[in-house]
Amino acid sequence: MSLHDFDTEADLIPLLTPEDEEEMANEELPNSIAILPLRNTVLFPGVVIPITAGRDKSIKLINDANAAGKIIGVVAQKDEDIEDPTRDDIHQIGTVAQILRVLKMPDGNVTVILQGKKRFQISKVISEEPYINALIKEVPEKRPSVTDTEFGAIIDSVKEIAIKIIKESPNIPTEATFAIKNIESQSFLINFVSSNMNLDVKEKQDLLSMNILKERALSTLRYMNTELQKLELKNDIQSKVRIDLDQQQREYFLHQQMKTIQEELGGVSYDQEIDEMRVKAKGKKWDEKVEKHFEKEISKLQRTNPQSPDFGILRNYLELFLELPWNNFSKDNFDLKRAQKILDKDHFGLEDVKKRIIEHLAVLKLRNDMKSPIICLTGPPGVGKTSIGKSIAKALGREYVRMSLGGLRDEAEIRGHRKTYIGAMPGRILQSLKKAGTSNPVFVLDEIDKLSVSHSGDPSSALLEVLDPEQNKEFYDNFLEMGFDLSKVMFIATSNTMTSIQPALKDRMEVIKMTGYTIEEKVEIARQHLFPKQLKEHGLTTKHLTIGKRQLEKVIEGYTRESGVRALEQKLAQVIRHAAKSVAMEEEYNVKVTDEDIIKTLGAPRLERDKSEGNEVAGVVTGLAWTSVGGDILFIESLISKGKGTLTLTGNLGTVMKESATIAMEYIKSNAELLGVNQEVLQNYNIHIHVPEGATPKDGPSAGIAMLTSLVSVLTQKRIKKSLAMTGEITLRGKVLPVGGIKEKILAAKRANIKEIILCADNKYDIDEIKPEYLAGLTFHYVKEMSEVVALAITNQKAKNAKTL
Repeated sequence: MSLHDFDTEADLIPLLTPEDEEEMANEELPNSIAILPLRNTVLFPGVVIPITAGRDKSIKLINDANAAGKIIGVVAQKDEDIEDPTRDDIHQIGTVAQILRVLKMPDGNVTVILQGKKRFQISKVISEEPYINALIKEVPEKRPSVTDTEFGAIIDSVKEIAIKIIKESPNIPTEATFAIKNIESQSFLINFVSSNMNLDVKEKQDLLSMNILKERALSTLRYMNTELQKLELKNDIQSKVRIDLDQQQREYFLHQQMKTIQEELGGVSYDQEIDEMRVKAKGKKWDEKVEKHFEKEISKLQRTNPQSPDFGILRNYLELFLELPWNNFSKDNFDLKRAQKILDKDHFGLEDVKKRIIEHLAVLKLRNDMKSPIICLTGPPGVGKTSIGKSIAKALGREYVRMSLGGLRDEAEIRGHRKTYIGAMPGRILQSLKKAGTSNPVFVLDEIDKLSVSHSGDPSSALLEVLDPEQNKEFYDNFLEMGFDLSKVMFIATSNTMTSIQPALKDRMEVIKMTGYTIEEKVEIARQHLFPKQLKEHGLTTKHLTIGKRQLEKVIEGYTRESGVRALEQKLAQVIRHAAKSVAMEEEYNVKVTDEDIIKTLGAPRLERDKSEGNEVAGVVTGLAWTSVGGDILFIESLISKGKGTLTLTGNLGTVMKESATIAMEYIKSNAELLGVNQEVLQNYNIHIHVPEGATPKDGPSAGIAMLTSLVSVLTQKRIKKSLAMTGEITLRGKVLPVGGIKEKILAAKRANIKEIILCADNKYDIDEIKPEYLAGLTFHYVKEMSEVVALAITNQKAKNAKTL
């Protein structure tokens, strides 16, 4: 459809065809024309644009022209801000335009659709009222020849780039691609593209002013390339930003949904959780350094995506921070008389231990300082090492924490793991303090001698910092990544033996030895503590069952062999269960436990063999031994037979014990005459020493004097003094040296009905520490030389069935 056939009422405005362009080129321009100044655009020949006129002059001009020949001159203003432009405010080159349609707007403005026809130049302005009228002349346009291939290539490039710009630009509808493809006229294509490009008025005016079409096409192409590059760059940036924003928006919406769901379910949103943490933090007694670190970590949590793994790690870390008792101390109760009463009530005996603890509390009271010492209670099982820690906590008014170290072999159990590891946790020291809720509890490290070493590190080395009063002010936990003050904690370690404890660790603790109980002490402990406790646990009272001291003693002597009272408690529980069954079944039973009841419940006494044996046979000596469960008696037997003077040792003996037998034998050979031993006997008889219970390993030097006595007895075939036991180490020179475990050995001797004991003179100090009432019925002989031992132990009576040597 040709433009000259265009219907002004039609919905579509057709594109300019080459025929229309030819026809327009042949049209004559009027000599004078009304000039319409445009503020912000430039009209190109053939291009259709809508113009909104708001100025009175412009509206009048459009109305007049629309009523007359519908032809006006359109010129761009030099400065768009000028409201009433004059001849000097407009450009000289413009475009003659035809009014296609005039639309009156509700706001009083007029929108006019114009189509450019030909370029013109203002020769002279005739008048400026009521609007500008001017004399004009045509500006000829130089077009390239039809055979110009370069121009054809420029036109193809313009089309190609125009299509790309339409594709890249979000503001241009994709339908414009069809318009570009359907434009047949080369000059109209350049004008159409120039008009629609994103250029300012001056740049468009410069393009309109170019008389050579090829130059205008090249300039347009340059502008288009720049525009395309800008669009591509802009779209690249926007796509990157959009992807990030889309992801963030997606996460934001998901978080908002989760937050709503959590609130609906009665849960707490993440923001609320962080706010609660901040509120908790305000009530903490933190120093500046800890507070600063907490603030830094909670800010990091706030910035972290709740779905990332780091969020959970940080939250656990901050929760630990809030739960630890930073500078939160319980007030110590330094009423020493009350403390003494509590210790006496909870534990019978243990006088030395209780005395030492009261001294500790007295020093703390006088110094008015909570810096606590580190105590290690060492002794056999069942003597109350762990429970005494509980009593100290009760006496001081502190929280009680117990941590069992038995079998612990991972250093991280003490120091914790780095929080970056999956499943990382703080060490058990900090976990226990968190549970206690104070920074100064009584902290019992149970079974410190049972720590073991593995590829995961050495926990006893990790404890060095914990148990050093000079270092534990800044105890570093790998999970916490900060120093925590342990200097106010009262650490009490317990162990059965000190031999397996690392020397550096031993050096940091004050060792208090806890010895086994005597029979008298066990009777009292059973009467005052164990029996009432077991009655309560079995749902009975003293109305249902009572037990006398004699029966308790029978249980202790006949059914238990231990330093502590654990086995005793188990046996009493057995007796009480038997009575509980009778109460429940409503059967008749003795309310007061008798000897027959004990035998009926526990069976025949099993440990009667612990009594000393007779002295009829030569070479049988009662020695005293220390074991991990307390003291025990040990029989050493010797026998001689015809041979060549060899010495045989049996009974699962250790190296040190074998050496003791060798020393004793050599001493006898060296001093045979003095000891009344015939030299020929030593040469012509083999000697065999055996220590019964061959399956039990035995070692140590304390059986030295017993072996010596046994050998002299068998070599002389004389009896050994009745009800006599002995312990002591020997030397080749004939000296008797002191040994350890005296209290336990004395208790074992009493259990075995021993009346006399031979000890080294240097062990008298150990005897003096034992209460006199526990030594009743015992006679002690203190010796320094082996000859004294033989003189005291060997009688002049011949043994039963004595051999003639």
